[in-house]
Amino acid sequence: MTMRVLSVVSEAYPLVKTGGLGDVAGALPGALAPFDVQMTTLIPGYPAVMKALENRKVVRPMHSLLGVQARLVAGTAAGLDLVALDSPELFSREVGPYTDPVGKDWADNWLRFAALGRAAADLAQDAAQGFDLVHAHDWQGGMAPAYLRFDNARVPSIFTIHNIAFTGWFQAQMFRELSLPKAAFAMEGIEYYGGVSYLKAGLWAADAITTVSPTYAEEIRTPKFGMGFEGLIQARRDRVFGICNGIDTAVWNPLTDGHLAAAYDARSLHQRKANKRAVESAFRLAEGDGPIFCVVSRLTAQKGMDVLASVADGLVAMGGRLALLGSGDAKLEGAFKQAAARHAGKIGVKIGYDEALSHRLQGGTDAILIPSRFEPCGLTQMYGLRYGCVPVAARTGGLSDTIVDANEAALAAGVATGFLFDQVTPEGLMHALQRVCAVFADRKTWRAMQEQGMRADFSWARSGQKYADLYSRFAVARPAPSKTAARR
Repeated sequence: MTMRVLSVVSEAYPLVKTGGLGDVAGALPGALAPFDVQMTTLIPGYPAVMKALENRKVVRPMHSLLGVQARLVAGTAAGLDLVALDSPELFSREVGPYTDPVGKDWADNWLRFAALGRAAADLAQDAAQGFDLVHAHDWQGGMAPAYLRFDNARVPSIFTIHNIAFTGWFQAQMFRELSLPKAAFAMEGIEYYGGVSYLKAGLWAADAITTVSPTYAEEIRTPKFGMGFEGLIQARRDRVFGICNGIDTAVWNPLTDGHLAAAYDARSLHQRKANKRAVESAFRLAEGDGPIFCVVSRLTAQKGMDVLASVADGLVAMGGRLALLGSGDAKLEGAFKQAAARHAGKIGVKIGYDEALSHRLQGGTDAILIPSRFEPCGLTQMYGLRYGCVPVAARTGGLSDTIVDANEAALAAGVATGFLFDQVTPEGLMHALQRVCAVFADRKTWRAMQEQGMRADFSWARSGQKYADLYSRFAVARPAPSKTAARR
């Protein structure tokens, strides 16, 4: 019998995307379909969503959703079955989904995403919709499990942490606007450091918790990675599961990728040379014998970009070149621009994000740098492996789950796919870069690493099966329709 799941998200590729959450939310419905799971995605009615929505049908008017006019509109867009929370007052803003034109969080984010959670709980409990389970994502979806719990709803919920560092914390005075009982503002509830946390709401209220890699599921039980939630997560450890994300292998396929200068696969790696020339041209890099490293990242301390900026001179000194695409902290943006000015022809920097260019970097550079201090799962290392762009990454979270380090034993066995290092420090990163350059000089070994990485399966097939199994464990057991009902 087909299981019906309501996915509650704040973004979904290709409609709205700011990071990995959008990729996962866009891919998960298709990954679950082979396992007889029908997923409907509830998403805020941003302008891009409402513009793309086809076959519209109002499924629920909401004349006062936490005091705001709204309605739920079902339809399809980009191959997804959607329900949009259509509320112009909350979501009709032609900028990013979370921040205003100057990059500050919208002051009413507490209301916008509480409304999303309340709407999700109402929709899930509508018997006519027939949902068996709610799957909410990150703090923006965290209030959905809380509303379901305080409604004493029969429909269970699963909550996925994509990044526990984003807590969805708001001032205590917002609590009285959330239409929750007073008992909810407590340690055994959604209270967090004197305010309310939507992330904690999901962690506390959901029937099960997932993270986006097995290692991250272990890490967040510790003070170093738990961001103050480690006690709660440890207390619920029998309900915490780590499932690695997958990637869309149709979108990320070097043999069919229209963004590349030349298509290739593991048997035609020599074709990558044309892509390398294209990257050199785009970033004004001089040709050279050493490796070209790339970065496709938010420029933040979490991503270790401060450490990378500090070793830029050393990277060039050992014969490497760097092509960087990203944006974020203004000081880090400035540091990389200064490095590019010091090393014209060796370092190229483009501030911003460009989806097509990110594909070209994976297809035309030799290695991708991911020196993250923590990384719940990470997708760029999987893209790199898929494209023969060898990942160089910190040994944390999903990075350690998806990369086989090029130590002596792994190289001898022919199973190495990348380089992992333990200390996110200038010394730790420099040592990793030295290892890369040494192996890169051995073209036969380097090619074998590329081929091994390209053979790895990071499709959604295995992850989809794991999610489907988890859903089955917690979903409502709905009785099969009677023959009389079926005839009707």
